[in-house]
Amino acid sequence: MTKTVLVVDDDPTQRRLIQAVLEREGFAVSHAESGDAAIGYLTSGAPADVILLDLVMPGLSGLDALKEMRARGFSQPVIVLTATGGVDTVVKAMQAGASDFFIKPASPERITVSIRNVLSMGDLKGEVERLTKRAVGKTTFSDLIGASPAMSLVKRIGERAAKSAIPVLITGESGVGKELIARAVHGSSDRAGKPFVAVNCGAIPENLVESILFGHEKGSFTGATDKHLGKFKEADGGALFLDEVGELPLDIQVKLLRALQEGEIDPIGSKRSLKVDVRIISATNRDLQQAVAAGRFREDLYYRLNVFPIEAPSLRERREDIPALVEAFIRRFNVEEGKRVIGAAPETLQLLSAFDWPGNVRQLENAVYRAIVLADAPYLQPYDFPAISGLAAPIEAAAPPPSPAAMLQAAHAAMAAPAAEAPVRILDDRGHLRTLEEIERDLIQHAIDVYAGHMSEVARRLGIGRSTLYRKVREQGIEVDMKEAG
Repeated sequence: MTKTVLVVDDDPTQRRLIQAVLEREGFAVSHAESGDAAIGYLTSGAPADVILLDLVMPGLSGLDALKEMRARGFSQPVIVLTATGGVDTVVKAMQAGASDFFIKPASPERITVSIRNVLSMGDLKGEVERLTKRAVGKTTFSDLIGASPAMSLVKRIGERAAKSAIPVLITGESGVGKELIARAVHGSSDRAGKPFVAVNCGAIPENLVESILFGHEKGSFTGATDKHLGKFKEADGGALFLDEVGELPLDIQVKLLRALQEGEIDPIGSKRSLKVDVRIISATNRDLQQAVAAGRFREDLYYRLNVFPIEAPSLRERREDIPALVEAFIRRFNVEEGKRVIGAAPETLQLLSAFDWPGNVRQLENAVYRAIVLADAPYLQPYDFPAISGLAAPIEAAAPPPSPAAMLQAAHAAMAAPAAEAPVRILDDRGHLRTLEEIERDLIQHAIDVYAGHMSEVARRLGIGRSTLYRKVREQGIEVDMKEAG
C-alpha cells in the first residue's frame, strides 16, 4: 500500500517542493498549513504514515503540535524541519518524540533517506514487539491481522473461548493460521504469560509419540539414556497446542483422553501418574467426523476436544484482508532481509486480491517473501509475482554510456530529422525551439501511446510520480483511456 506523508508547513512553496520530491519516490502526500490543521487532520482518521513537521509556524508551533500529537496517542514517526538548526530546539523536539530532523532547505536525497529510515525503524519496532509477545505467550486477538466479517467473527468467538479453560478445536484448511488463533486464545486467557507448547502430531514418528507427549523415565526403553518430561509436563500451568490432532494413532488417543478426563499422565516407565494442569487447544485440517465414522478417530475423544469449535476461514473467504496481510509481511521481511520496500503498488494489490490462494495465508506469505528478496524497486510490482501474474521482471541490458561525441551527434541528428520521423518534435515548422510545455505535453502523450495507457509504467519511464503524471494530464488537457486507476 502507498505510504502517505503529511507535510505540515505554513509555507505553500515549501510544501509544493517537498510534494514534488516525495511523489517522484512513490509516496502519497497530504498537506496541513498549521499545527492545529495537522491535529485536525489526524483526528479525522485520514491516513498519515510519516509526518514532516515544521517547527516555526504561526499559532500552534511545531513543538507544541508534536507534544499534542503524542498526548492524543498518535504514534506516527515525526521528522521535524527547522530553518535555524538550533541545537536546543532540535533536542527539545527529539525529547518530545521526534524521530529525525533536517535543516531547510534539504536535498531530495536527505528527505527521502530520512523518511525511509523512520519507516524502517517502525518496521523493526513492530517486529520486536510481535516476537516479544509471541515469546512470552501474550499474543492476543488484536494482533491477528484482518477486519473482514469472517475474521471479526473468529475474533469474537475466540475471545469468548479465552475466558474459560474448556478445550478448543480449531478447524480449517492448511495454511489459514490455526496456530496463531491458538496463541491468541492462550494470550487472551488468564493463563497468558504461562507456557504455550505447540506439537505437530503429524510430524512425530509413530513409535515416539507417547514419549514426546507424556515423557519417559531413564532406562525405560532402549535409547532412553535420560529422563524426558514430555510436552504435557512442559505445558503444565499453561496450554498445549496439538496441531493436526487427527494424525494421532488410536492407542495414543486413549491415553490423551485419560489425560483430559483425569488431569494426569503416565510417563513411560514411571511407577506413578503425574498430575498436570494443562489447557488443550487442538487443530486439524481434516473432517474429524468422517474420521470417527471411518474408525480412525475415537468418538469419545472427538467430543472431548470439540467442546468449543472455531472455524478459521480460508484466504479466499477474506480477500479484503489481503492488503493488510501483504503490508504486515512486507514490514516483517524488510527487517529479516534488510530491505527497504515501502509497500505494494495498487495494481499489485489488485492482482493479489483476485487470486484464489489455494495455500491460503502461508502461500501468500511465501510469495511476498520471494518478492521482497528479489525486488529492486520501492514498491512491489506485478512482475515480482511471476507465478501469479505470468509476467517476467524487466531486464535492462547494461550498456556502456555513450561518449560525449556520440551524444552530440545524436542530438544534431534528432534536431535535423524531419518532423514526421521524430515522435516528439523539438523544433517548430520555422526551425525555432518549441516551448517546454508543448514538448512536455507531446512527450507525455507519446509515452501514454507507447505503453498503451498503463499509467504506472508511463510514470516510471518518465521518472515522475503517478500523482504528478495525473496532474499534468489534467492540466494539459490530455485525453487518455487509462488502463489503471488510483
